[in-house]
Amino acid sequence: MPQMPLPTPGDTSWFSHDRFGLFIHWGLYALPARHEWIKSREQITEQDYDTYFKHFDPDLYDPGVWAREARNAGMKYFVVTTKHHDGFCLFDSKLTDYSASHTPYGKDLIKPMVDAFRAEEMKVGFYHSLIDWHHPEFPIDIFHPMRDRDDVEAINSKRNMNRYVEYLHGQSRELLTQYGKVDIMWFDFSYPNADYRGLPGKGRHDWQSKRLYSMVRDAMPDVVLNDRMNLEEGWDIKTPEQYQPSEWLQVDGKPVLWEACQTFSGSWGYHRDEQTWKSTETLLQMLIDTVSKGGNLLLNVGPTGRGEFDARAIDRLRGMGRWMHHNSRSIYGCSASDYVAPSDCRYTQNGKRLYLHIFAWPFKHIQLDDLAGKVAYAQFLHDASEVRYREFDAAAEVQRSKEGQITLSLPVIKPDVTIPVIELFLK
Repeated sequence: MPQMPLPTPGDTSWFSHDRFGLFIHWGLYALPARHEWIKSREQITEQDYDTYFKHFDPDLYDPGVWAREARNAGMKYFVVTTKHHDGFCLFDSKLTDYSASHTPYGKDLIKPMVDAFRAEEMKVGFYHSLIDWHHPEFPIDIFHPMRDRDDVEAINSKRNMNRYVEYLHGQSRELLTQYGKVDIMWFDFSYPNADYRGLPGKGRHDWQSKRLYSMVRDAMPDVVLNDRMNLEEGWDIKTPEQYQPSEWLQVDGKPVLWEACQTFSGSWGYHRDEQTWKSTETLLQMLIDTVSKGGNLLLNVGPTGRGEFDARAIDRLRGMGRWMHHNSRSIYGCSASDYVAPSDCRYTQNGKRLYLHIFAWPFKHIQLDDLAGKVAYAQFLHDASEVRYREFDAAAEVQRSKEGQITLSLPVIKPDVTIPVIELFLK
């Protein structure tokens, strides 16, 4: 097997096994329904954005439905935006009135969500934005909706980042002490080298990341921490966003635990008119490709303003669930393999079981390198039907493979499976 990452400060044993999680981006931006960064992109004023706060009432919210859809899709954990960059909190924070508890809905959205997902035996994760465009002490910068005002310098001169940091740390402490065990804390994000019209970016010194890190570890020693606090060490996982790494992610030449965060479409929050939705097959290929390189996939849903999953998201989740029902053992507990898969295929491996995922169906045969004499049995994973194979035979009149290869004999017609998987039992 490939070189394994070094042990992490947090407990990542479950993380490396479960492989597949649900990201949830939900907040006031579900009402305008045209991107979760709308406040910044359209430079919306506090007064105008407050319209969404006054009308936020997700009356159809049923977290039990969300949790069942996620579990049936094969997901094992979830991460929800307790607060996104607009500063709105889904939880009942004692440090602000800018929360779901003070909207027409009038209740904490996080507690019933945590309970529902735990009831489905899923791990709990909180995304919490380091950024806050609503907080009166947060200095205006490159991403802030007020960045192009003429009086930015005068406004910032009256703002105190240290007071905002106490608020940020205080809310993080609330999340770690009010909802039972938290399995992941997912902070987002740092941009120390970004600047705009003389407005500096923000990084570890601004967030006082070392102190925040220590507080998190003291409150929840085993929690899995992501890498976006701009700290060189102490984090557990790297988090590439909206792209698939070409190989096992490395830092300083050494493999690390990692999690690809991806969307169904081009937006994280609910986007009514967004049409670039990935197919179920593409999403499954992303999951398989991620695990084949030693990573996890955190796949995002943006619920609607009434508290439901978009029908398109439900369709993709159920499609993935149908595949996972038969093929999940090629995902759970699996990782990269030392064997090199053929073109248009990916390997995952768990001990003596090697899984061949076939992205493009071939004509009758696939040759597998370096497996001659190493395979005891082969079968399709979806129905446990035998897949016959031939070892390389130097004396054969007609050669179908090269030395060291085995040749799988496949049906001409692709099985009725989105992505067929062949399970190879190694000797």
